[in-house]
Amino acid sequence: MKVLAIAGSNSDASMNRQLVAYASSLFDNAEVEVIDLNPFEMPIYKHERELTGGVPQEAKDFASKIDGADLLLVSLPEHNGTYSTAFKNVFDWVSRIKDRTVFNQVPMLLMSTSPGGRGGAGVLEAASKRFPSHGGNIVETFSLPFFNDNFDKAAQKISNEEKDNELKDKIKKIAAIETILEK
Repeated sequence: MKVLAIAGSNSDASMNRQLVAYASSLFDNAEVEVIDLNPFEMPIYKHERELTGGVPQEAKDFASKIDGADLLLVSLPEHNGTYSTAFKNVFDWVSRIKDRTVFNQVPMLLMSTSPGGRGGAGVLEAASKRFPSHGGNIVETFSLPFFNDNFDKAAQKISNEEKDNELKDKIKKIAAIETILEK
């Protein structure tokens, strides 16, 4: 199984990158790639840019990574109740590639974390409503509230046993579904 782990942030210290990296480490016998959004930085989407220059190669490269995956782990930071600008711009450009949907129906575990008690609930709600219209096949969602209290940065893992078990149970469920689909 090929797992593509995406942190929807361009921050060097992204807590969502730490969460998605940890989640990706929980898969047995999987080929895992954790990607950073920084190599996919493009000019802000503008219709006239698309008309004069087409879709940037970075958007096509991002789409290609999605197409090569059997499973997506997507962890989104919440910026003012929705996606980060860095993620939204990649999303917008990929949505402009002819004859494709952004997520191409690849099964997805959608996640978020934040330093606050809502754990990115706003962005999870926004993404859960929007992604299916763009080929998002959301199998499970996971929220980790109070990141600084519930994630051990030194060990790079969830320290809250209840939340850790919740994530592990969801990953087992997804891994089982993928195993069935491979047969």
